[in-house]
Amino acid sequence: MTITAAADGSALGNPGPNGWAWYIDDDNWAAGGSPHGTNNQGELQAVLELLKATAGTDEKLHIWCDSRYVIDSVTKWMPGWKRKGWRKSDGGPVLNRDLLEGIDEAMRGRDVQFSWVKGHAGDDLNEAADERANAAATAYKNKQEPRRGPGFTRASEAGAAVAASAPIAASAAPPAAPAAPAAPAAAEPLWAEASDLLDGLDAPVDDPIEVRLALSGDEHARLRDRAEAQGVSLEEALRRLI
Repeated sequence: MTITAAADGSALGNPGPNGWAWYIDDDNWAAGGSPHGTNNQGELQAVLELLKATAGTDEKLHIWCDSRYVIDSVTKWMPGWKRKGWRKSDGGPVLNRDLLEGIDEAMRGRDVQFSWVKGHAGDDLNEAADERANAAATAYKNKQEPRRGPGFTRASEAGAAVAASAPIAASAAPPAAPAAPAAPAAAEPLWAEASDLLDGLDAPVDDPIEVRLALSGDEHARLRDRAEAQGVSLEEALRRLI
């Protein structure tokens, strides 16, 4: 079996509020973004998020992109950049190295194929991903929470749901509440979800302990976006929400 998906990015102003999205079908898609970024960053982030979301399956992954920059970076240029210590042929540093390294790691041991598709030319998958990436960028421009999507639901159906867990040090006592289900299209603000997850943790502040909290891939993506927007770590973003 092969999973076929489109990945796309958007930036209003380039750089400016940006968005990313990947799309398989109406039951399997995700989107996000940041208050400030480039179109290329959105394109790369979409691929990285798709790879992370489908990490729990051994199916071949076929990714459609309308960005030759993404495809050439991953399939042609990255091996040479790595040999040169992530330097270009002119000696300058490779842009978006963090995203490219994440993609390189996420592809390891997997069967992944890239194909180019012309953007805004009526391809159903590409149009769906573009619409969601642009909507996410627009949401960040308007200081709103974007539609995140259901994520990769096929993993749950196969009994291999992908979850991301982040250890946090909190002034709270176990047990931690179970992870909340993936948010619907009209998601509540992230702080509301986090407060539900941490409800009931009320140990004395002078006796801090470590709490491990299991998050779904979609919840982890929303937390990461919030942390990036604030310029802090995931742990600090959680502390602020608490």
